[in-house]
Amino acid sequence: MDTLNVKWLGRVAYDDGLGLQKTAVQQRNENPNLPDQLYLLEHPHTYTLGVRGNRDNLLVQEQQLARLGVSIHHVRRGGDITYHGPGQLVGYPIFNVKRANLRLGNRPLSVRAYIETIESALILALTGFGIESWQEEKYPGVWVEKNGSQAKIAAIGVHINHSRISSHGFALNVNPDMTFFDKIIPCGIQEFQVTSMAEVLKRPLTIEEVLSQVEKAFLTSFEIQSAENMLI
Repeated sequence: MDTLNVKWLGRVAYDDGLGLQKTAVQQRNENPNLPDQLYLLEHPHTYTLGVRGNRDNLLVQEQQLARLGVSIHHVRRGGDITYHGPGQLVGYPIFNVKRANLRLGNRPLSVRAYIETIESALILALTGFGIESWQEEKYPGVWVEKNGSQAKIAAIGVHINHSRISSHGFALNVNPDMTFFDKIIPCGIQEFQVTSMAEVLKRPLTIEEVLSQVEKAFLTSFEIQSAENMLI
């Protein structure tokens, strides 16, 4: 029986989060039968650029970032520039994608299909709060309606290694300080806005309120039968 280990880690420095992922990936490289892992956490104010990241999408000088207490990192994930910070739920699924492929009807689980399954999980979690959201074929992530247009509520950027073990993952805007998105062109997309669950619901919301919905949605979307967790 497949089991998903879910751990809520609270606020974690970005470098420490990278270290956790590196260790977990290495363990699964050596023993592919270990259970899948989902780290849930939030980071201090951080900008990250993926392998296709364009520095021009950072709209302020690094000296300004230092004054704001924001760090910047280049990372091995897909996508462009994004923001992480307090009030945003970050998820790092360390999954054996081969095993997920077998669970999900033995269909080829390409990188894109894996991303779509994460998107489906987040859409399902948002449904639990009465938030209607959807996928966009052209743009990875999860989208909602805002002021008559569409806005991104969750960003996704993943890495899958040669052993088909995944790392990096998603960032769901629960109730972050949205002004930090004004200092970048999020994911390199100029034509659309970003938003948060709190903005959509028009009420304050804490990450702790969201954790169990996200866990249940991952179990459902990845067809995992049970969870062992350290949620609060």
